[in-house]
Amino acid sequence: MTDLKRKLVARALEEGFVACRVCRPADVPEVAARLSAFIEAGYHGQMSWMAERTHWRGDPAALWPEARSVIMLAESYAPERDPMEVVGMPDRGAISVYARNRDYHDLVKKRLKRLGRWLIDAAGGEIKVFVDTAPVPEKALGQAAGLGWQGKHTNLLSRDWGNWAFLGSVFTTLDLPVDGAEIDHCGRCRACLDACPTDAFPAPYQLDARRCISYLTIEHKGPVPEELRDRLGNRIYGCDDCLAACPWNKFAVAASDIRYAARDELVAPRLSDLARLDDAAFRAMFSGSPIKRIGRDRFVRNVLYAIGNSGDAALCDVARELTDDPDAVVAEAARWAVDRLERD
Repeated sequence: MTDLKRKLVARALEEGFVACRVCRPADVPEVAARLSAFIEAGYHGQMSWMAERTHWRGDPAALWPEARSVIMLAESYAPERDPMEVVGMPDRGAISVYARNRDYHDLVKKRLKRLGRWLIDAAGGEIKVFVDTAPVPEKALGQAAGLGWQGKHTNLLSRDWGNWAFLGSVFTTLDLPVDGAEIDHCGRCRACLDACPTDAFPAPYQLDARRCISYLTIEHKGPVPEELRDRLGNRIYGCDDCLAACPWNKFAVAASDIRYAARDELVAPRLSDLARLDDAAFRAMFSGSPIKRIGRDRFVRNVLYAIGNSGDAALCDVARELTDDPDAVVAEAARWAVDRLERD
């Protein structure tokens, strides 16, 4: 099994992953209590699915009792340029680095399946692969396997590749040698906490999703609370502020897949163009992108908040065109944007 493990790691790196480590499904006993506290505090907001199937989400060993090992993998999507540049362009929209091209779920899962098939051919057994679409605590398992540690921003980071990485897992019935858990290397640093525009961290290592821009622009349905809208700035899909602030990114590894490289039209798109997207144009523009999942209405809602925050009077007419939009939330966001710009 030791030789198999060595070959497995080598194969994972050949596939494009930046790291591959192994732990046991039961190596994260703290997850259940943390999840319970998170939900009881209401930090999950409208993400009701987090409060469902908690017996699986809090205990990976219960998800598939036959599994003996969890192979945890990290795949880099590190940006080629500073993702914060666009935040200083008020007439443009800031889209999170991970969403500027193809949907990572499809790309990572295909790699995991290829790696899993190789493992079965080499040693037999059974596998199940997961990429952020099942009740699997990937970040906790990643730390238990030694990929990295959960930083004060609650994301996994590493001294070897920073924090720009997707996580995937391969559960297997094979009894593979395990790696030791990684320890915390954040020290006294609080760069990620101080960088958050909405103060979404009640304390280090705790996230209140209800104030997180990624949650507000992606998961939150309906109007965003007015007291938070100005803090969104021009962030129209996700937020990279806490990730970009992490000093461990000086060791970031370049993304190996060209399909993670930002499409030119999504690096700093004009808000005026995005606001005018109808459903068909939205679907065409974001075909194969994770952005497509939130739909035209929620996306344009976000764009209108950015327009309202722009201070650019030239965008007032663009917002005014949508004050009678068929979607009530879009129409309300448009009226809010017009009011803001007229007052400015």
